[in-house]
Amino acid sequence: MKILDWYIFKRFLTTYVFVVSLVTLIILVIDYTEKVENFIRYKPSTYELLVTYYMNLAIFWANYVSPLMVFITVVFFTANMAAKTEIIAIFSTGVSFIRFMRPYMMASMLIAGIIFCLVAYVIPAADKKRLAFEQKYVEGGTYYFDKRDVHIQVGPSVYAYLSSYNNTTQQGDKFTLEKFEDNKLVQKLSAAYIVWKPEIKKWSAVDYSIRTITETGETMTYGKLIDTTIALEPKDFENTNNLEKTFTLSELNNHIAKLQSRGAEGVVLFQIERYTRIANPFGIIILTAIGVIVSARKSRGGVGFQIALGFGLAFVYILFFMMSSGIAKKGAFDPFLAVWLPNIVFSLIGLVLYRTVPK
Repeated sequence: MKILDWYIFKRFLTTYVFVVSLVTLIILVIDYTEKVENFIRYKPSTYELLVTYYMNLAIFWANYVSPLMVFITVVFFTANMAAKTEIIAIFSTGVSFIRFMRPYMMASMLIAGIIFCLVAYVIPAADKKRLAFEQKYVEGGTYYFDKRDVHIQVGPSVYAYLSSYNNTTQQGDKFTLEKFEDNKLVQKLSAAYIVWKPEIKKWSAVDYSIRTITETGETMTYGKLIDTTIALEPKDFENTNNLEKTFTLSELNNHIAKLQSRGAEGVVLFQIERYTRIANPFGIIILTAIGVIVSARKSRGGVGFQIALGFGLAFVYILFFMMSSGIAKKGAFDPFLAVWLPNIVFSLIGLVLYRTVPK
């Protein structure tokens, strides 16, 4: 890199780290003021509070605000360079606009690479600890599965039913398992209850009956105990709030494959999470390019106008992403297109804005 490249590269990264750290710190302070009464009531240890919770919460928020902060960072210090005519001096030496953007793009790619590694492997592990802490010390105790009359699709045309489930004993009452072929019931297992056997990783059905239906008639089989192999585990009855955020990228892919093999609903939420983890790092690169384009010229409105414009575009991007993802979660939009649409649209906006830049 040349001296100019290092100047922009280092200024970009240092400003980004400062802004993200400052915003994250403010969020943590607000979070503490909102939850301090819970902390006093449930008394977490200092280590749990500072390391298990707030360190992991800081990682979560630093990643969450990164696309917005990258954009604001670029607009802020590039607009300052333009106001001081530094950019005019750079262009007067024969440097093209594309060449001027190179250190910006290198820095944004570095940030995007780090963000991808974080969301793929580091942040999910941190979120597991953070969410467990919130369950214990904010919401006030261990999670209990309290739903009644639970219907779960555990395979293609295979459906399970439980009247209730106990997390502590890992027992489900009044269990049935129905298998269909061509929309016709061909087999039904009924049991007084099922209980998880961790040593064999199977469910045992107690006081069961099996009804088998064929073209020639029906047969019934009765027994006291039988082990069943179904695509269902005790973790399926644990707290599923923000579950998609606790999976690493490989675990997320495996979970999506598991849901698809069941033919179960709810896979869209996990697909959106997977696509988001890939799309957001690319969004950082796109927003960096747009930030340079909108702030590299000296504005009559001054630096404040350019910063305000930067904030406006960044919030439009975030709002666009939230709206398209929300529509996709309701099943009205393809999840891949919903997640990538903001990047596609803002890439086109960037190209249009680039054509207006004085060469």
